[in-house]
Amino acid sequence: MNIIIFAKVRFLFRISINLREILLTMNKVVNNAHEAIKGIESRMTLMLGGFGLCGIPENCIAALAASDITGLTCISNNAGVDGFGLGMLLRRHQIRKMISSYVGENKEFERQLLSGELEVDLIPQGTLAERIRAGGAGIPAFFVPAGYGTEVADGKPVREFDGKMYLEEHWLKADFAIVKAWKGDTHGNLVYKSTANNFNQVMATAGRITIAEVEELVPAGTLDPNHIHTPGIFVQRIFQGTNYEKRIEFATTRPD
Repeated sequence: MNIIIFAKVRFLFRISINLREILLTMNKVVNNAHEAIKGIESRMTLMLGGFGLCGIPENCIAALAASDITGLTCISNNAGVDGFGLGMLLRRHQIRKMISSYVGENKEFERQLLSGELEVDLIPQGTLAERIRAGGAGIPAFFVPAGYGTEVADGKPVREFDGKMYLEEHWLKADFAIVKAWKGDTHGNLVYKSTANNFNQVMATAGRITIAEVEELVPAGTLDPNHIHTPGIFVQRIFQGTNYEKRIEFATTRPD
């Protein structure tokens, strides 16, 4: 009996050592955005975090704009502004379809939508967030009341629950999810700051490959586990970004 117990303990000890070695040698860090977006090809589906211009992955968007990638389907709350954020990709006609909740302050987005150059799927904001969350959680369909009785409901199954009508909505997933965090460590654990968390946290779980750009990259073990929003298991590539502009989408100031 003692021999069997000893053998089991030794076996478990070896497994723990092997797992520790795997974690220690796991290298998710890339040098910059251009390395991070390797593997993204034309006609792929991308998720891009942020809300307006807050918390958007500026470096990766700029790298995509400098590439020859076209025909993208982009899932994002909105499409930035003219000439910045996803507006850079729209201006270069790199986006085939936008799945979002808000046209925003982007006149080029509006122009391409009205002219038929850009396919657009406008979704109620809460539904968009939940469809992304469902994609990350492995939930293929769910029901929501938002949109019932409007054009949003066209072609969608409808069911009644407790006397109220609901629409069936389906998950959203992507080939690549690109997110921006305040801090991250070399194992891919991420911490977002305030409202810059918007859409980043749910999108990080819903990509086949998740790329994270962070303002500060620290060694593994530095971050307080209680403060981590996205565990590193969801992140495949991470790098420290540079030269963040953090523009304001629509500035309102008081008169002098």
